[in-house]
Formats: sequence, structure tokens, C-alpha cells
Amino acid sequence: MAKNKGTRILITLECTECRTNTNKRSTGVSRYLTQKNRRNNPQRIELKKYCPHCNKQTIHKEIK
Repeated sequence: MAKNKGTRILITLECTECRTNTNKRSTGVSRYLTQKNRRNNPQRIELKKYCPHCNKQTIHKEIK
């Protein structure tokens, strides 16, 4: 039998402070690639992750 399209999709998480912070350690924006379950989390997710550019833990939001 053929499987239907899975509920897990790949998403990109981007640092929210890198866009507005000018006093960061280096230039660039921190991005993480992860998966989420479409049925359990239909809305956009926010996770606290380490940003090497800000040199601290910041909130990373899902982008399209």
C-alpha cells in the first residue's frame, strides 16, 4: 500500500533578536532547521535556542 503524505514537515527557525540588534558579536542571522507535526502544532512555533551571533539564548520563530 502507498503511504499518504506525512504529518511531519520541515520548518526553519530564525532568531528574532538578530534582525534588530546592532551590538551582536558577528554579522548574520541564526537559523535552525527542524521538524514539526502539522496536526499537533498547526500554528507557528517559537523555541528558545542558542544564537551564536548574539552569543546567548534567544527566541527563534518559525519562518516560511
